[in-house]
Order: sequence, then C-alpha cells, then structure tokens
Amino acid sequence: MGIEQAPTAKGKQAATGLEQAAARDERKTEAETGHPLKKGADRFEERSKSSDGKSAGAKQKE
Repeated sequence: MGIEQAPTAKGKQAATGLEQAAARDERKTEAETGHPLKKGADRFEERSKSSDGKSAGAKQKE
C-alpha cells in the first residue's frame, strides 16, 4: 500500500518505514553485486527467471 493511500496515521508511518527498509535493502544488494538492480519490466523478468530459470511468458504457455 502506498503512503498516500494509508487510511490512518499509523498506516502512513508503517508504509514509510517499509519504503525506507526496501530502499536500504536495494542499496545493500546493489553494493554487494556491484551493479544496479534492474527496474520495471526488466526486473520483473529477471526475478521470474531466477526462481526457476523460465521466463514469465514461458510459464504462461505451460
């Protein structure tokens, strides 16, 4: 859930914390691998392939 969509102040605070934690984790991963993570559709495809070696399109055809 996005920060703007959170119905309560506690929800907005939790969403902000989650967003910050995700950003820290992404920076850490990029530092460990030595290159930036792919974004958008490229990242979706990369994550899909890493799970079982097949692309999202190949999985849908099965």
